[in-house]
Amino acid sequence: MPAETQNSDIARLKAVAVGVTAFVALLWLIQATVAVTGWDPGPLGLRPRDPSGLVGILTAPLVHGSWGHLFGNTLALLVLGMAVLYGTPAAGRIGLPLIWLASGLAVWLFAREGVHVGASGLTYGMFFFVFLMGILRRDKRSIALSLLVFFLYGSMVWGVLPTAPGVSFEYHLYGAIAGGLSAFLLRHRDPMPQRRRYDWEYEDEDEAGNDDLWFDRPDPDSERRF
Repeated sequence: MPAETQNSDIARLKAVAVGVTAFVALLWLIQATVAVTGWDPGPLGLRPRDPSGLVGILTAPLVHGSWGHLFGNTLALLVLGMAVLYGTPAAGRIGLPLIWLASGLAVWLFAREGVHVGASGLTYGMFFFVFLMGILRRDKRSIALSLLVFFLYGSMVWGVLPTAPGVSFEYHLYGAIAGGLSAFLLRHRDPMPQRRRYDWEYEDEDEAGNDDLWFDRPDPDSERRF
């Protein structure tokens, strides 16, 4: 990999890490404010089919029911958020708002009565987004990230089922659906990396006498960048 490309990747990874960490820090700040002041975040929650609960489509992922709830989402938000924005930055910048809004709207329309809060829907959406991007794009980076998140969080697939009382499996389910649809719709948003070609491939083509190539063969004295 050329030095400038590697440096660009490192710089992008650092910028993504800062942005994702800042978002998670905001969630902890909100939870600390709730704990210190006794402020009731209920009005920011998402209440299905209640017109006053529509604001929760925007705000419900920002508030959590307890420190344990927030702690359970923190690491997944960091890892999956970085995977989304580093692996497919152009698609991720569109996909994350789509997951946020679409999952919230679906919960408002179809979920059980109650107050739904937390960023779990966002984490499920990001997991399915990254995992399906690897299947749909099949470039090395997307495949590697897909395998990584499946290894770390593959058990999340069971969370779309109503396995525990008091848990908004609807947010999980609709987040997963929104993430999968976003991956499908945005799979071509980022350019595919060019495949690296090796010397023996050029030699084979020369021996076959193929003069009508669809790509240019680089100067053998220059550095090949793909």
